[in-house]
Amino acid sequence: MAPTQNLSTSAPPPLHTFHVHHRAVPYRLFAVVYLSAILLLFYHHLYKLTNLLLHSTTCSFPLVFLHLSMVLADAILAFMWITVQVFRMRPIQRRTFPDNLVKMLDKSGKYPGLDVFICTADPYKEPPMSVVNTALSVMAYEYPTDRISVYVSDDGGSKLTLFAFMEAAKFARHWLPFCRANRLVERSPDAYFGNNHSSSEDIEEMKTMYEAMKVRVENIMERGEVNEECLTCQRERVALNKWRPGFTRQDHPTVNEVLLDNGEDRDITGHKMPNLVYIAREKSKSSSHHFKAGALNVLTRVSATMTNAPVILTLDCDTYSNDPITPLRALCFLWEPLKGLELAYVQFPQHFSGINENDIYANENKRLYRVNPIGMDGLQQGTYYVGTGCFFHRRALFGSPSSQLFTERRELNPEHVVDKDVKFEADLSMAHLVANSNYEDGTNWGSKIGFRYGSLVEDYYTGYKLQCEGWKSVFCDPERPAFLGDIPISLHDVLSQNKRWTIGLLEVAFSKYCPSIYGIRSMGILMGLAYSHFAFGPFWSIPFTIYAFIVPLAFINGVSSFPKVTDLLLCLYVFLFVGAYAQDLIDFLLTNGTIMQWWSDQRMWLIRGLTSHLFGSIDFFLQKLGFSALIFDVTNKVVDDEQSKQYEKGVFKFGVTSPFFVTITMAAIVNLITFVVVVLRVVFLPEKFGEMFVQMFISGFVMVNCWPIYEGIALRVDKGRMPMKTATISLLLVGILHYVTFYLINTC
Repeated sequence: MAPTQNLSTSAPPPLHTFHVHHRAVPYRLFAVVYLSAILLLFYHHLYKLTNLLLHSTTCSFPLVFLHLSMVLADAILAFMWITVQVFRMRPIQRRTFPDNLVKMLDKSGKYPGLDVFICTADPYKEPPMSVVNTALSVMAYEYPTDRISVYVSDDGGSKLTLFAFMEAAKFARHWLPFCRANRLVERSPDAYFGNNHSSSEDIEEMKTMYEAMKVRVENIMERGEVNEECLTCQRERVALNKWRPGFTRQDHPTVNEVLLDNGEDRDITGHKMPNLVYIAREKSKSSSHHFKAGALNVLTRVSATMTNAPVILTLDCDTYSNDPITPLRALCFLWEPLKGLELAYVQFPQHFSGINENDIYANENKRLYRVNPIGMDGLQQGTYYVGTGCFFHRRALFGSPSSQLFTERRELNPEHVVDKDVKFEADLSMAHLVANSNYEDGTNWGSKIGFRYGSLVEDYYTGYKLQCEGWKSVFCDPERPAFLGDIPISLHDVLSQNKRWTIGLLEVAFSKYCPSIYGIRSMGILMGLAYSHFAFGPFWSIPFTIYAFIVPLAFINGVSSFPKVTDLLLCLYVFLFVGAYAQDLIDFLLTNGTIMQWWSDQRMWLIRGLTSHLFGSIDFFLQKLGFSALIFDVTNKVVDDEQSKQYEKGVFKFGVTSPFFVTITMAAIVNLITFVVVVLRVVFLPEKFGEMFVQMFISGFVMVNCWPIYEGIALRVDKGRMPMKTATISLLLVGILHYVTFYLINTC
């Protein structure tokens, strides 16, 4: 796509432009130099292995095994470095002109409809008030309200969530006019009232109304039941009566409730209200639920029968709108004549509220949400889908750009026009039908239609499959974040979430749609390598495990394979280490990060490698062998006061006994022992310093990154400290590993 600023002066005003970042050229030059260094490193590995196997009279199995392990570790690190360079070849920055779009749409009088999909699954892990704020923020978009329809999928099938949205529908009649009258930018009530704004009678009245709604919802959450006195009309009673004996989270009929209908509902100023629809898809113990992708496909079908808007926005339950003109920014791409024909989606980055100063758990995930997408956006097919904050062309979910539509019903055709109210009886009956748990049996849903099944990371997989079919995408990162989301502030929750991602990514990597084969064949080598970077990302656990455990344990027992300080080869190791870290730091700083946030990010990168990547990989391969089951666990978004205070102070929360904490504690102990051994050897044998320097540096580097673990074991007494049971188990396992290593080295 050529920059629109190159159009002639007679052309209509541009809807968007882009420019290539200046760092692209130096990054390419550095890549050539760094790749040469990698090749030199492997030449050295090959040369040394040849000498060990063919010419050395002192060759021993432990030394050969150690060197082969290091070759494997360096090979994986090299592969991951090569794949990440794809994101640095042509990073671009886009700019949109929504004012020009508004003029075009006002002139035509045709604003495209927008269907918003919000998914939630557990009212106790995903508080209904958080979901309500997300819905209210998009209902209040600076966009014709009669063109907006919000569909809430409740996979928890909870009457508590439905009650919360009944309350939200009443509050919205006041909130939307308030946003328009005051030209608010923050249209999530919780975000708006949580910030310091000038006070007025209107603001205080609205805040009181919001707090009253919040109290009503939180009261029924505490009771776990919607009492009769909470209901205000017969319509609410009829809706909640659907929860009859035998209605469970995993076995219940479809619940489809139209809470607001723009054909008849008006706000307090007489303006039409957006449609608001609550859906709990049918579930049965014998049916496959397909987690979030299944919920999104039900929403796709149900919305097709009721509104069938050409544009779909997918949002996580805790990702609220932070900019009311975001739909216009997306339409600058999706609605541009000709150029939007092969565009499947516009992805906005994930930004988060409530992150502490140094982002100790790397929740901001700049590489995933900011750095890598602008790099992929400069490639032919565009960036990946991250599951939230993404505007889709509905047409893209029904087959490739050049193929015929895959639809089994006329009502589901993306070109079908719905000209009736959402409460039209025939459409409601059809909506119930397409939400049935067995509706997809024998259809193309999940394979050729809709959001794709086959991976726990259904967002990554869906975007990947769409682009393999020929669809394109763009990444839009405006100065003001379009969306803000919540973050897990417990280390265990962060690692559990990453473990789920690990399993999902490996499901793609070891399928017939492997990006390194199918992806390269379908999209070309650059796009295939970009997706391979994520699919094989869990393999970071291999080099981390080797350098954190095998190498130091071998060193303690007298086996080492690093160059001396006086060896010229050490310069090569230094360049490879410093070069990779320095480039990563530059990427981080150029996306408005700080040095301390970068340090937290790289520390969490190491921790994830030794925990969630490692255990996720083990779980995946065991499942392939029939020894384990994949479980989708909803990330907990509820925090207590003590946990929040610890996070704000930048203190790691351990607190629970978990296998995740065992491995990182073991790494901390092994490298502490190794560092002490090195120091003692240098004290008594100073001439050996040159031989031990590299190992001392590696163990010292691991130790610095493991400071929160040492602190959690020895320096803290609060509830978030490392459990003594975990520390004890880790110490025992380190002892066993040391004994096994000693035995193998001395018997081989």
